Amino acid sequence: MELIRGLHNLRPHHRGCVLTIGKFDGVHKGHQAVLASVIEKARALSLPATVMVFEPQPEEVFSPETAPARLSTLREKYVQLKALGVDRLICVRFNRHFASQSADAFVHDLLVDKLGVKFLVVGDDFRFGRGREGDFSMLTHAGEQYQFDVVSTQSFQVNDCRISSTAIRQLLAAGEFAKAAVMLGRRFSISGKVVHGEKKGRTIGFPTANVLLKRFRTPIKGVFAVTVSIGKDTYHGVANVGSRPTVAGKRTQLEVHVFNYSGSLYGQTIIVCPEFKIRDEIKFASFEALKEQIERDAEQARQAFT
Repeated sequence: MELIRGLHNLRPHHRGCVLTIGKFDGVHKGHQAVLASVIEKARALSLPATVMVFEPQPEEVFSPETAPARLSTLREKYVQLKALGVDRLICVRFNRHFASQSADAFVHDLLVDKLGVKFLVVGDDFRFGRGREGDFSMLTHAGEQYQFDVVSTQSFQVNDCRISSTAIRQLLAAGEFAKAAVMLGRRFSISGKVVHGEKKGRTIGFPTANVLLKRFRTPIKGVFAVTVSIGKDTYHGVANVGSRPTVAGKRTQLEVHVFNYSGSLYGQTIIVCPEFKIRDEIKFASFEALKEQIERDAEQARQAFT
């Protein structure tokens, strides 16, 4: 699958496509039903099946404090979309300048001139352009003018589909990982590259692999029993997702203690799947109290996997 990062990287050979625009956060089963139909239409027209997403997501620019937690990063979306058979992923850098263009410019300059869209699939609540002036009705009229079909994602969703990114976030926040997996079509995971941390864990016998969470908010917080994929191997472990208040942490990150693993993980990409929640993240009175709790957390996680 081709990844096009930024509209400045669009080339003449990118004209002509079947396009769908959306967040596709989590690429869940509802999304998968839509994408399957988009891909089928693209094959029928001998055109590339193309997905357009915005990074950051619009809410993260205009109302970051209330923007929904991310189910997936751009990298995770890329992996899932590629597996489904999407041909191209266009990542549009979203900022106030991009948002200030007129709806007409979005349609004419981007959809028609640069992409040569032949078939467009969007939600019927999709809004675009300065002041959110563009809507589904405008796209339908533009399609008639420029000869491209416009279809609502509702037409492609599963009957009685109640799958939504919001519902999945709620399940994850409640620790209902099995139910979330049914909606996602796979287990929820957090992936990322291991970076150097403060190395305080190794001083108490619990070295951790640290992953910075490249999302505005994460759908889970607390301490979890987890499975960890490292290359082709899978391990059990215990993980904390949060800001580490006991050690005055500032950034939200994932810290994983991997059971029965020796060796360095720095620079490697790991995939962490929470299996069940052990507790919420809390601030302890001392580092010694934190150490004692980590020992209990690890024992609880080990027992869960026996």
